[in-house]
Amino acid sequence: MAVHRLNHAVLYVRDVPRSVAFYAEALGFAPIPGMPELPGAAFLRAPGSSNDHDLGLFGIGPSAGPSAAGRGAVGLYHLAWEVDTLTDLADTADRLIRLRALKGSSDHSTTKALYAEDPDGLEFEVSWLVPADRIDDQMLAGRARIQPLDIDREIARFGAKTPGGIGVSRPALV
Repeated sequence: MAVHRLNHAVLYVRDVPRSVAFYAEALGFAPIPGMPELPGAAFLRAPGSSNDHDLGLFGIGPSAGPSAAGRGAVGLYHLAWEVDTLTDLADTADRLIRLRALKGSSDHSTTKALYAEDPDGLEFEVSWLVPADRIDDQMLAGRARIQPLDIDREIARFGAKTPGGIGVSRPALV
């Protein structure tokens, strides 16, 4: 059986309530009513998701050291959360800036991406994917070059409300 998508992620964090508040404000994730409560843990769901949960948070206390992944240790680099429209991406950028969590942004030709860190320094990406019917050979060749992201330019090019990922990460519209 082939894997066809990531169902959820689980992160170790220092302070569960702080992380719940961050992911709620930054990405709109909400604690799941009726989930079994585990001491020092929380389960959240992304807006519009039908998953049991999209993000699990397990607290390991304030004395926990920073992740050494990528700095002398193997480990996860980042998770990528996909948004539906470029308006959603722009709104997310504004929230991440307000939270002082946005660390960068990139135009990967077929993917428009924001990079941020949560309160524990764990990196994540928020991206919008160009729909398959809008990808041409020039865009495919351009994936090797990372350019600065100009969301306003991309909105002018693709439209503010164009659903992303159609035919790429989501089924093509019939």
